[in-house]
Amino acid sequence: MTPEFVVAFAQDAIKTTILVSMPMLGLGLAVGLIVAIFQAVTQIHEMTLTFVPKILVVLLALLFFANWMIEYLMRFAATTIEQIPFYIR
Repeated sequence: MTPEFVVAFAQDAIKTTILVSMPMLGLGLAVGLIVAIFQAVTQIHEMTLTFVPKILVVLLALLFFANWMIEYLMRFAATTIEQIPFYIR
């Protein structure tokens, strides 16, 4: 196992993590920004107003993207497991 291999494997793992989490984080960020603008315009600063919409959107995104996320993670895991003999060398 060479240092280049370890770096490449770590890059693939980080890329997979970012790609899988991006739909939920992106939609949560967008809703948070919309709620923050709404709060700034109306001067309503209620704590539950920020959390409830974000939680609902993240849960909906999880339901919508779950199939793709599981498929992507399974592909990454299968590739990793298939390459175990090459890791040992």
